[in-house]
Amino acid sequence: MNIDRQPPEAYDFGRLADPDLIQFDSVITVDVTGRVLWMNTKAESLTEWSIAEARGRTLQHVFSTENDPEGLFEISRKISPEHNSRSVSGAISTKSGLSKYVIGSAIDLNPPQGVATGLLIFAEEIPRSDENSFSAEKHSAAQSVIDSLPFPLLVLNPDLSIDAANPEFYRTFGVTAAETLGIKLDALGNGQWAKIDVDGVLDGLLQGQQSSRCCLVEDFFPSLGKRAMQVSATALSLFGLTNNLILVTIEDVSERRSAERALRDSELRYRRLFETAKDGILILDAQTLVIVDANRYIADLLGYSHGALVGKELWEIGFFADKEASQATYTHLQQYGYVRYDSLPLKTMAGKPAEVEFISNVYSVAGQPIAQCNIRDISDRVRMQDVLKQQAAALTELHHKKDEFLAMLSHELRNPLAPITNAVRLLRHHEIKDATMDRACVIIERQLVQLTRLVDDLVEVSRITTGRVRLRLERVTIQEILSRAFETTQPLIEQRHHRVSVSLGENLIWINGDASRLEQAMVNLLANAAKYTDEGGTIALSVELEETNCVVRVRDSGVGIAPELLPHIYELFTQAERSLARSRGGLGIGLALVKRIVEMHDGIIDVHSVLNEGTEFVIRLPIAASSATQTLPVTESSIESTTALRILVVDDNVDTAESMAMLVGMLGHVVRMEHDGNSALRAASEFRPDVVLLDIGLPGLNGYEVASRIREQPSLDHTVLVAITGYGHETDRQLGLKAGIDHYLVKPVDFDRVRRILGTVADRAVTPTHLEP
Repeated sequence: MNIDRQPPEAYDFGRLADPDLIQFDSVITVDVTGRVLWMNTKAESLTEWSIAEARGRTLQHVFSTENDPEGLFEISRKISPEHNSRSVSGAISTKSGLSKYVIGSAIDLNPPQGVATGLLIFAEEIPRSDENSFSAEKHSAAQSVIDSLPFPLLVLNPDLSIDAANPEFYRTFGVTAAETLGIKLDALGNGQWAKIDVDGVLDGLLQGQQSSRCCLVEDFFPSLGKRAMQVSATALSLFGLTNNLILVTIEDVSERRSAERALRDSELRYRRLFETAKDGILILDAQTLVIVDANRYIADLLGYSHGALVGKELWEIGFFADKEASQATYTHLQQYGYVRYDSLPLKTMAGKPAEVEFISNVYSVAGQPIAQCNIRDISDRVRMQDVLKQQAAALTELHHKKDEFLAMLSHELRNPLAPITNAVRLLRHHEIKDATMDRACVIIERQLVQLTRLVDDLVEVSRITTGRVRLRLERVTIQEILSRAFETTQPLIEQRHHRVSVSLGENLIWINGDASRLEQAMVNLLANAAKYTDEGGTIALSVELEETNCVVRVRDSGVGIAPELLPHIYELFTQAERSLARSRGGLGIGLALVKRIVEMHDGIIDVHSVLNEGTEFVIRLPIAASSATQTLPVTESSIESTTALRILVVDDNVDTAESMAMLVGMLGHVVRMEHDGNSALRAASEFRPDVVLLDIGLPGLNGYEVASRIREQPSLDHTVLVAITGYGHETDRQLGLKAGIDHYLVKPVDFDRVRRILGTVADRAVTPTHLEP
């Protein structure tokens, strides 16, 4: 094609390079009013008008047409985006009046950008005698193109019968040419193709009312099954011929339709989740961090409408104090693509404070980075946590007050127990000839032991079950612990006339344990066996070695434990009997204490019981390493010395002080009594005692202060300090050690231990340097 003049820069003639369009030599462009803008030299020769003469003239003036109902002139008046390319033909008169017959095509200028800005016309002169042969050549060329296309294609005649079909149509639908050609469209196949001509659309194509028609045919096809076919119908006017045809192309879009449907369903599900989520969701442009979408929940939470949220940044809707405060978050999100706040304060539009959990991550949508923010309102949770913290603080304070109360209760209960115990000792020291009085002393002693054990349990259970007790571990034999436990409970066992079997084995079994705590546990088990077995029953206590464990068994023939109660026996205040008579007694804390003590020694406890047949408790404790050497603490002398000591007894309870002084005096020692701290210090300086039996809870200076002051006096270096007090917590013992106390005994004290300590001091065989358990 020969173009020797450049068209105006305002128009894009790049499409002139399209070989399917450039089939003619003459090229003319007109604007939307039909006025000539430009033409090449071939067009100048065809019309006998120069471009300078033709520019600005109407096409009707340049082409003096003879008969042009749908030719170059009329087609130039129908420029619109819907008519992208149309065939034209007709007779024209040149400038000199010469008649010529031309055929060609008209193309809208720049229709992809919107409203057409002009028309591009290709034209070529042909002799009238060559019209039919020319059309035949073009028809043959078009048929070759149709046959080579890789998708099914039909050509329809104006009466909508099949004029032609390409090989791909026959292959795809499994039909032959005989079954296709000449058949009307609505009779083809199962009649499914009739959907193409809904409301006579194809007639509209033939009449030029529109250039194309697209529709979807979803139906059952014998060779394919149920499929979705995208059908496009386009009107063809072959180079001005009057026998217009319709080109129908067919594309199987079943998979694409399924994918599109799945995508639509997915988008619908996402949108429903987005709108109905019980968490707030904000969608941000990840580059500008302005909100592009928001769900209803976050809009309701913040008090904004959806429209008011869109276009704002987070700091503008209450998430951060100001833009500067949010910049660090923005920077982190843009750098790492993720940010999280477990608790982020915000204010709603109404100024109401709230706490939210905030998580944001960045992902790509259609190549654009998007930040999704998930916001969960945790205001109620935060308030509940604050309440829980307050309750925990109050509970801690309550525990502290409870411990203080139990310590005071223990002290107040032990104070009267001490003089009672001492008084009974004094009575038993003198030979009692009256059988009734002797029996009364036995009863008092037994009940004192029981009362003392209950006080110990009451004080210890809270501290042990909450893990606030530190074990004082030592290497000890399990036989020693069991013997002491049996000795403690023997009066109760004898009172109920039980038969007892004790088997402690032939060899000593060593363990690392807190002897006093383990003894406390064993006493509880033996006492329970005695109490919950009817008089005259049997109790068996045994110990044996099983590999690396020592196994202690306490078995009785008592009432047993009901099955429904078994899972709860280690809970505090659980008792098998709750009758008004409470004949078994107890506080319901013993087994809870036993279990915790055993577990603190890395042991386990099991129970086997049958109602009305008895109960067996089995305790397994790890043994000490066989290579360990025995390390025994310094002990008191078991020999009563005849050496008289100077003993200072200090107690604000006069009965306790007097009864202890009487007991010590019966051993032949010189005794002096005081009842307050200041008096005790003066007496120590004057009396220079060998031993001070010192109460802790004294008026004026307390026992710790008295001990510290005594330790500061060189003249009293030899004095042994023995605390006899109702304060039995581990912290009390540690304060005693710090103050210089040598032995720490808890009321009511076993006087035999006091006698042994005094014997040790008198003998000077061993210097006491440790605190007693």
